[in-house]
Amino acid sequence: MDFKIDAIDLFCGAGGLAHGLQKSGIDVKLGIDIEPACKYPFEANNKAKFLLKSVEDITKEELQEYYGVESDYTLLAGCAPCQTFSTYNAKACSSDNRWWLLEQFSRLVKETSPDLVTMENVPGLEKQKVFSDFVKTLEDKGYSVFHKVVNSADYGLPQNRKRLVLLASKFGEISLLTPKELKVKLKTVRSVIEKLPPLKAGEIYTKDPLHQCAVLSDLNMKRIKKSVAGGTWEDWPMKLRAECHKKDTGKTFRGVYGRMEWDKPAPTMTTQFTGFGNGRFGHPEQDRAISLREGAIFQGFPINYKFVPKNTPISKGKIARMIGNAVPVKLGEIIGKSIVEHVKKHQLNINDVA
Repeated sequence: MDFKIDAIDLFCGAGGLAHGLQKSGIDVKLGIDIEPACKYPFEANNKAKFLLKSVEDITKEELQEYYGVESDYTLLAGCAPCQTFSTYNAKACSSDNRWWLLEQFSRLVKETSPDLVTMENVPGLEKQKVFSDFVKTLEDKGYSVFHKVVNSADYGLPQNRKRLVLLASKFGEISLLTPKELKVKLKTVRSVIEKLPPLKAGEIYTKDPLHQCAVLSDLNMKRIKKSVAGGTWEDWPMKLRAECHKKDTGKTFRGVYGRMEWDKPAPTMTTQFTGFGNGRFGHPEQDRAISLREGAIFQGFPINYKFVPKNTPISKGKIARMIGNAVPVKLGEIIGKSIVEHVKKHQLNINDVA
């Protein structure tokens, strides 16, 4: 690549988007987040600095300081906290402060005028006025804007995860590369976790403390033993079923207490993926929920991605939140490749004119 794209990652979390962008050849200079626990994984796995600060308090000067004088192009990237727009949140409304973080993203675009912008979020955001306002701001500033809801599994992530992807450029039309253009090979649960060391419920693999899973109660152990890959709690004898599932209203919740299937992508990783009862998070054949490491792998993180310093106690809840909230690394890489390809075409146009 004979040009340099420098990026800043707002709402960077543990570094999923940054890691993917770097794999595509983009130089991520800085990640910004309000969660202190994200500093170690972001800096330990990415060649970038971490700034513990609210995006609401970030200034134009702070961002410009990190954009390097040698950069040919600047990219402002980010995924504003998405829970308020998620289908899992039945009480989403504009009174949630996270709703307006996209306006802070918009403010920073207006103040720093980067060459390129990208954002990833849940599909529900696309229908909200705060999103259409964001798009209008970009268009009013002269950006060409592309946005589309995609399933990350179509791009080689071993997980069904529908996400809204936005790309914007000052250099003309831009779009996300298609799976066909990228010659994507689809991945399944089997292809990424089958060879990991087996675990029992509550066990920790000593050579990789992140490969640990939750303890199961006696009742849930009986339930998972009666569960089949791809099945539901309806496969259990009546005595094992929860009272709420015995009612007609409970029959709509077939996605909980389920095992994954070996030869399909995993379900969407939420921040609660370590709990057998929280979704289809049961291992396909071992009697346990998936481990932290397995959840990270389903999110596209390399198997050696570090989330805490060596010999540091692991908070399962905190790490599960970081993993579940992350932009999948593979999707970040696809976004990066699309941006790089767009800039290459822009460079060719410049050379043709010259």
